[in-house]
Order: sequence, then C-alpha cells, then structure tokens
Amino acid sequence: MRALVWHGKEDIRCDEVDDPEIEHPRDAIIKVTSCAICGSDLHLFHNLIPAMKPGDIMGHETMGEVVEIGSGLGGKLRKGDRIVVPFTIFCGECEQCKRGNFSVCETTNRKKHLAEKVFGHSTGGLFGYSHLTGGYPGGQAEYLRVPYADTTHIKIPDGLSDEQVLFLSDIFPTGWQAAVQCDIQPTDTVAIWGCGPVGQMTIRSAVLLGAKQVVAIDCVPERLAMAQAGGAITIDFEEDSVIERLDELTDGKGPEKCIDATGMESHVSLDQLDTLYDRAKQVFLMESDRPHVLREMIYVCRPAGVISIPGVYSGLIDKMPMGIAMNKGLTFRMGQTHVNRWSDDLLRRIEEGQIDPSFVITHTVGLEDGPEMYKVFRDKQDSCIKVVLKP
Repeated sequence: MRALVWHGKEDIRCDEVDDPEIEHPRDAIIKVTSCAICGSDLHLFHNLIPAMKPGDIMGHETMGEVVEIGSGLGGKLRKGDRIVVPFTIFCGECEQCKRGNFSVCETTNRKKHLAEKVFGHSTGGLFGYSHLTGGYPGGQAEYLRVPYADTTHIKIPDGLSDEQVLFLSDIFPTGWQAAVQCDIQPTDTVAIWGCGPVGQMTIRSAVLLGAKQVVAIDCVPERLAMAQAGGAITIDFEEDSVIERLDELTDGKGPEKCIDATGMESHVSLDQLDTLYDRAKQVFLMESDRPHVLREMIYVCRPAGVISIPGVYSGLIDKMPMGIAMNKGLTFRMGQTHVNRWSDDLLRRIEEGQIDPSFVITHTVGLEDGPEMYKVFRDKQDSCIKVVLKP
C-alpha cells in the first residue's frame, strides 16, 4: 500500500509499504477513505518530538471502512462498518479508562519503558506519533490497523459525509475539551491564542458553551477571517498589543479563561524579544519548546482564572513566570484529548446541525500530494488552514 513515511527532518515521502495485518484478536483493518494533516504532525515534520524513526508512518486523523476484523471484537465491529479512528488508542478496561481518561490508558503504550523514562509514567498509545507513544503506524495511508478496535472507534451513521465527521478523530474533541476544561460561564471572556484548526474548533466550542465573548489571537489573515466568521473578536498580534486589546475588551480586568491552541512552536517575532530568546535556545539545544503564549496568558489572565492548554508541548521550557501564576491563583488544565469522552455528544451536535466541522477544510488532495502539502500547510501558502488527504 501507499503511505506517507517519515525519513527525517522535513522529509516526508509517499512510499510503498507492507499492508497491515491482524496481529491480535482485538484488531481491525480499515480501508482509509479520508485522513488529514494536523498541526501536531508539523512537530514531527520539524523533528521536535523525540523517538521518531525513519520508516514511521505518519498521521492520526483517520477514518474509513472496516475490511477485516479480529476474533475478539465481541460483535462491536463488522466488515463494512464506517468508523472514525480516534488518535488515542485505549483499552477501556484499565483504571484510567474507567475514569474516562482515555489518552493516558495504562495498557496501550507498547513501549512503556521509553515513555516512563521521559515522562515519569507512561501515557496511552497514539497513532503515528513517535515511539514514546507506542510506535504505532499512522493513518496517512491506504489501510490502517486499529488495535483495541472494539473500543478505539467511533461508528458513523449513514447520511454524514467524511468531511463532516473526520475531525472527530482529533481537532474537534480537542477544541471542545479545551473549552470544557475552562468551565465557561455566561459572563466569561474566553481568549484563544492560535487560530489554526484546533483554535477554530475551540472558538466554536466556546461559543456553543455560552461564553459572553470569545477573543481569537493570530496574525494570519485567513485564519482571523475564519475566526471572525465563527463569532470571535479578533486580534492581529502583529498589528496590535495583545495585552492592551484584552484590557480594553475586559475593562482592564483580563479574560477569565485563556486557551493555548498554539503549543510548542509559538511565532517568532522581532517585536517579542522572548520569542527570539527561545529560538536561540532551541538552536543550541538548550530548550525544546517556545512558550511565549504561556507567558503572555499567565500575565494577562484575570486573577483566579483558568489556563487551558490543548497545544502540544514536547519537553523543556524556560523563563516561566510561575510566581505570577501562583500569586494570581491561576488554575492550569491540560493534556492530550480523551476523544471518546466527548464523541457521542459531538456526533449528536453534528447530526443536529449545531456545527459542521468541514468548514475548516481548505485543501483536499490525493495521498501522493501529501509530502508537498506538508510544506504548504507549514508555510501557510495558498490560504491553507486544513488539508484532507484522499487515499
């Protein structure tokens, strides 16, 4: 089969690889009908996430048709079923899964020893996201093996297109969890840094959850226009001071809830000296992530407010103002998304027409065009916000 394969920094190729096979009774094989490039994939593209190996298959936003099943699925899946595959692989039986904490499943990371060395404790397995999370082949391919398939799936009813439901795999529940973590009240201002695909879903989630006002921060015109269309007040940080504008919008009190939908690769700007500091430390391997957004959020957030972090961070950050966070009494909530905790509710909202996640798609191409689209997506060329691949 064809798949998008990691060969090193900024080197993704469409290769011929072996077809997946059933390896365990709880496995299923799907024929991929749609998959997507995620902002998190760019961290792998830039080789900022450790434990990638040449030959690893990329991708964790995938859906398709079940074409083969193992003997241990207990009737949960049948050939011909149409499913979305959450990026989090979970067993459904361990203590964390019973609590709904699916992204930290205690069972599915088949390379726990690596994760324990880096994180202290292992997280769950993830598709296509390095050997720290199990080294599972990803779904930017013609076929995908789904381990623990009796639990790790979202069954799709007839009448919904791939484009409407594909993002249940990651970015829609990720944006939703980011907003839910904030415990949004009707009087709240919610400020969201980053208007990429996750930021766009977060904006619409905050609106659906009843925020008084949602403020979106970015510098890319197409992203800001999409955010405004979703109901957000926008701030272009290259044109205006984020801190001053947020003070104006909140009568000097600051937003109650702040969401980091940017993550470890904050924009580097000559006007923001700390971003230059972070980039220099990255070059000399003295820091792995650029936490400008976190610093700004801590500074501007209203005392006793909440900081929610769906953006991915990989390791060490520097010059964090923890004294400010502690004295302001801020609450931090973060983590990889517990996709299936939210999927039933979000699928219902799609079916009822409350939201159509396909709004974020700007490019649809064949799998063979994937390597070039990584660069287009990274460089935000051709007004690119979200890429869907059709194997």
